[in-house]
Amino acid sequence: MPTNRQQLLDNRPEGEAVASNFKLVSSETPALQDNQVLVRHHYMSLDPYMRGRMNDAKSYAQPQPLGQVMQGGTAGEVVESRHPKFAAGDKVVGFGGWQEYSVVDASQPGMLRKVDTTHVPLSHYLGAVGMPGVTAWYGLVKIIQPKAGETLVVTAASGAVGSAFGALAKARGCRVVGIAGGPDKCRYVKEELGFDACIDYRQYPDAKSMSAALKEACPGGIDGYFENVGGYIFDAALTRTNAFARIALCGMIAGYDGQPLPLANPALLLVNRIKLEGFIVSEHMDVWPEALAELGQLVGTGKLKPRESVAQGIEAAPEAFLGLLKGKNFGKQLVKLI
Repeated sequence: MPTNRQQLLDNRPEGEAVASNFKLVSSETPALQDNQVLVRHHYMSLDPYMRGRMNDAKSYAQPQPLGQVMQGGTAGEVVESRHPKFAAGDKVVGFGGWQEYSVVDASQPGMLRKVDTTHVPLSHYLGAVGMPGVTAWYGLVKIIQPKAGETLVVTAASGAVGSAFGALAKARGCRVVGIAGGPDKCRYVKEELGFDACIDYRQYPDAKSMSAALKEACPGGIDGYFENVGGYIFDAALTRTNAFARIALCGMIAGYDGQPLPLANPALLLVNRIKLEGFIVSEHMDVWPEALAELGQLVGTGKLKPRESVAQGIEAAPEAFLGLLKGKNFGKQLVKLI
C-alpha cells in the first residue's frame, strides 16, 4: 500500500490563521477491508468554511479535531476496490480531506460518488458542479426564489459560488450584479460570466461609497442578495434593498478571524420586510441531484466558464488556503496532488 502524505491541524489559530497551524506528516495507507475503496486524490478543495472549523467554538459544524487530517472535498481515481460498485479507474468525488490517498467505506451512502468526466473536467466537480455550485443553486432557487427581471447581487462574484450564482440567475432572466476585488476579477465577471455589472470593492472601502456604487449599478434597487462576505458591504447592500427583498446568507468571510460583525442598520430588515435566511448546503442533500444536473448542463454547454486557482502539491495547501482567505485566489481554489 502506498505512503500517504497528510496535512493535519496541529494547533488552533489565535486570531488570524497562519501556516504553522498545520503540520505535514507521512503515514502508511492501511490494507483494504471488505467494502472499502482506496482513492488516489487528484485534486483537493480549499473552501472558506474550513477557517471556521479550525476554531474550537460553537458553530453549525463540529470543530476540526486537532492532530487529525484537515477535512474537505476531494476528487480522484479509484486505485483498488473491495466494493462491488467501484472498480479501479473510476473517477470519484468524496470527502477525503487534505491528503494524497483515502480509504473509504463505500457501503455508507454518500461517501463516494462516481462522476463522468466526458464533458465536465474532474476538477469542476469540486467547484461549479460540486458543493459550491449547489450552494449557489440552493440560495438562489430555494431562498431568493427569483422572478425574471429582478435585480440580484452577489458578493465574491468571481469565486466558485458567485460565478455559479451568476450563470444560474441569468438563466432565469434576472439582472445580475457582482461585487469582486480588483479590475481583472471584475472584467472576468462581466465579460466571461455575463454579469450585467460588477463593482470593485477595493474602489469603495466603506459603506457610504459602496452604497453609492450599488445605487448606480442597481438603479431599480436590489430584490435578491447572496451574501458571502459580511461587514460594511452587507451594510451597504441593505441600504439599497427593495421592499420584500430576500437575502441568502451563505458566508461571512470578513469575520472568520473571530472579530464580531455588527450590523449598522438592522432596522432596514423590518422597514423593507426582508426575508433573511442562513443556510448550510450539506443539510439539503435532497436538492443535490436537481442542482448538479442543471450545473453540469451549464458547464457542458459553455454557459458557465469556471475559473480555477491551482496550487501544486500537498505541501502547498496551507499557503494556498491562507491566500484564499485574503482573496488572492481567482475562482475556485484547488490543490493538485498528481
